[in-house]
Amino acid sequence: MQIKEIKALIFDWGDTIMRDFPEKSGPMYTWDKVEWIPGVQETLEEVYQQYIVVIATNAGASNTDDMIKALERVGAEKYFSYFFSSKDLGYEKPDVRFFSTIAEQIGVPPENCLMTGNLYNKDIVGAKACGMKTVFFDEKRTNGYYPDVDLIIHSFEELIPVLG
Repeated sequence: MQIKEIKALIFDWGDTIMRDFPEKSGPMYTWDKVEWIPGVQETLEEVYQQYIVVIATNAGASNTDDMIKALERVGAEKYFSYFFSSKDLGYEKPDVRFFSTIAEQIGVPPENCLMTGNLYNKDIVGAKACGMKTVFFDEKRTNGYYPDVDLIIHSFEELIPVLG
């Protein structure tokens, strides 16, 4: 399967780009340990010059500046053209306005955006309702019914071959 006519790749942050450690509190940039999700850095390295690459989070403890500081700790900020947080957007996932506002602000119609995230109900449902293509990053290989998913991947190495 190939997903075509994509101009912007939008990624969730926690447990999609960087590992979320639920036992940690406060903004991620203050944690004693931060790390990439395996395969993400290599994927971003391949796509960031061909697509508009966006990161968008609902992280309750972090605003956009906090997220950027955490991304800087692993050298990830350079791959993203735009950074969005629900705290600064004024909408939270899965609200369609979260996704439509991002599409509007980056200047790409929703149908030319691909949203990738690890939480079906938060990352996928609202993005699909907005008109975006969707990739469910199911690292844990859950079983379920996911009608709003265009593609399920279990590792980031699976993403590049499907971009048309």
